[in-house]
Amino acid sequence: MHSLVVRLEPAYAYAVIELKRLSMCLLVLGLFLFLGIHGLRIGGDGVRDRLLGYLGPAYFKMLYSLVSALGLTMLICGFGMARDAPIPLWTPPPAMKHVAYFLTLVAMVLMVAAYVPRNAIKAKLHHPMVLSVKTWALAHVLSNGNLAHLVLFGSILLWSVLLFKASRVRDKRNQVIYASGTWSSTVLTLEIGIALWLVLVAWAHGWLIGVQVLP
Repeated sequence: MHSLVVRLEPAYAYAVIELKRLSMCLLVLGLFLFLGIHGLRIGGDGVRDRLLGYLGPAYFKMLYSLVSALGLTMLICGFGMARDAPIPLWTPPPAMKHVAYFLTLVAMVLMVAAYVPRNAIKAKLHHPMVLSVKTWALAHVLSNGNLAHLVLFGSILLWSVLLFKASRVRDKRNQVIYASGTWSSTVLTLEIGIALWLVLVAWAHGWLIGVQVLP
């Protein structure tokens, strides 16, 4: 029995290594496709406009949807496999969990601000959804110390920083004016954001992602 275990150990180690390689390949390729197609306007509207003109609106939307779906599927599968065979890089200090709580709360409020009309947050920041993604990604980079989390959330963080900058430049060039916010809409934004955050940390994160936030 001992000799059988000894013979199986190299095969198991090789399988783990191959799983890690496959998971990272899927994750990186999925990120390239998903963030790439969603970042066509980061360097300006040239690439997007050329594709739109060449394909036409209908085929452009079809290509956009297909590439997005394929990239999202690949990165979800790759990240899920990588979580089963993690490659640790560092151990985040316990305080980072509390930092992540606060950052995800801010991210949830920013996300809601993108949809509630005439709130002061959107009037001031102009692109709260992109900032929400950036804050959410930063929270996960700080609170997780393995390679898969760094690749996934670090890539999303960089993408959101570049997209926010490009969006502000485009607004300035097009002289976009955002409606001023009202007190009632801003309070409503905060209330909905906090409520959704409480649901997320208490239950939804564990149900959707498989990782329970609260002990």
